[in-house]
Amino acid sequence: MERRPRSFYILAAFFALFILFLYGPTITIAILSFQGPQGGLTFPMQGTSLHWFRDLFQEQAVGDIWGSFRRSFVLGLMVMVTTVVVSVMGGLAFRKRFAGSAVLFYLIITSLVIPSILVSLGVGLIFGQAGLKVHWASSGFGSQLTWTLPFGLLIMLAVFNRFDKSFEEAARDQGATAWQTIRHVVLPIIAPSLIGVALFGFTLSYDEFARTLLTAGSYNTLPLEIFGMTTNVTTPVIFALGTLTTAFSLIVIGAFLLTVWLMGRRRARQGSDAGKGMV
Repeated sequence: MERRPRSFYILAAFFALFILFLYGPTITIAILSFQGPQGGLTFPMQGTSLHWFRDLFQEQAVGDIWGSFRRSFVLGLMVMVTTVVVSVMGGLAFRKRFAGSAVLFYLIITSLVIPSILVSLGVGLIFGQAGLKVHWASSGFGSQLTWTLPFGLLIMLAVFNRFDKSFEEAARDQGATAWQTIRHVVLPIIAPSLIGVALFGFTLSYDEFARTLLTAGSYNTLPLEIFGMTTNVTTPVIFALGTLTTAFSLIVIGAFLLTVWLMGRRRARQGSDAGKGMV
């Protein structure tokens, strides 16, 4: 058996450190959230229990945890739907060259490199100067779209860049209108990518802190509520909250991936049935 070179072990050790750095804090918080009733915020652990998870579902005197969760969830759905719709429309628009397309593209992408806190400050100032109320569903919604829309557009540009136009030509040859072609041909083909854009939109919004800091108004989203709790909560209940929110994010990602897998299975089954019908 050929012996592996020394560089393999160096790179493997570097990768292991990277994984530890990436997931170590999350794993540490998850472990500490299972401390006993007398547990604290650090190791060593004082017993194990589900006490802090039960305490999380009781009435809290330190913040509006479940209200902030509902706001983050609703805001995430709003951003997700808007990101998918606008990204698809943008991807379709950029399939053809038009005057100023390059400038418009770089203007959209530029928002990714602007510091998030400056975006939050700018959106808050614009709403204030315009006499509009700073609120998580208006200014917060707009500031988060500056974060999710560029990602969605980049994905759609990559998808349409390799999209086979012969499918659309075949549909038009069969008498389909432009809308019928998009609805019955284009959208089903790019559906897995749409789910990816939706996943990006929801998770980026649900976890966003900096772009919401100065645009949420009087009502916190969940990331802002957790940040506020770090200044006055000295029990592992904050770790329990972090563990549950992480689990919720993983469930959302798993649901999207399961949907993509089921769609792939369905498409493969339909293709197999069509092949059998031709025999």
